[in-house]
Amino acid sequence: MFSIAGKVTIITGAGGVLGGSIARSFIDAGAKVVALDIRQEQLDERIKELTVNGGEAIGIVGNVLDIESLENVAQKVIDQWGHIDILLNIAGGNTPKGTLAPDQPFFEMSIPEWEKVTNLNLNGTVYPSLVFSKVMAEQKSGVIINVSSMAAYSAITRVPGYSAAKTAVSNFTQWLASEMALKYGDGIRVNAIAPGFFIGDQNRAVLINPDGSLTDRSKKVIAKTPMGRFGDITELNGAVQFLCSPAASFITGVVLPVDGGFSAFSGV
Repeated sequence: MFSIAGKVTIITGAGGVLGGSIARSFIDAGAKVVALDIRQEQLDERIKELTVNGGEAIGIVGNVLDIESLENVAQKVIDQWGHIDILLNIAGGNTPKGTLAPDQPFFEMSIPEWEKVTNLNLNGTVYPSLVFSKVMAEQKSGVIINVSSMAAYSAITRVPGYSAAKTAVSNFTQWLASEMALKYGDGIRVNAIAPGFFIGDQNRAVLINPDGSLTDRSKKVIAKTPMGRFGDITELNGAVQFLCSPAASFITGVVLPVDGGFSAFSGV
């Protein structure tokens, strides 16, 4: 019921922390993984890791912001395995310059960084969906999982571009889910996860002090999280696998929080 064994799965941003964690869990579950990343070195390391114990995985360098690049990926996957079952749009994130300093006014926001962050997170989800959902439409089957954020639920200070883009990803998830089901039937589903707060490479500096203690921002996050802790990156894997499995066959257009209760709690 929860099996994804044998499913051909494209994972964008597979060279990153989140993409790598999900890729490992999918390999362990018997899926065939297509690791997609713009960085060759990280991709080589990821494929070595995924195949060391006999997992079926291939790495393809591709750019989620380049339609032609994505079309080339789609053709390579079809040539290799004949179909595409799952697309995980994991590529995304924020940039240091896209985050306002605590005392920095909105009026000083970097427009190039705004464009970079919104483009990566929104178009970096839309473009792969555009290319790979075409294959799914021809198959009349497939699953797409996007990554939203707690920033799409309520305002989070200092991350204007990231917040705007992830809010758009949530709406696009609902739109594409409706579009696919209405035009191509119930075999194509589109959902998203909305991670709570996890400490990773991109946000470590704003959540953890150099001495390892929590920053003031972290203390606010923990106070708003009923479970009283940050998440472990592996705690996203089960939610993603569930949404990709037959157990979720009547679930489409949802944005599933994986947040320790952050989105449910008023703070009082």
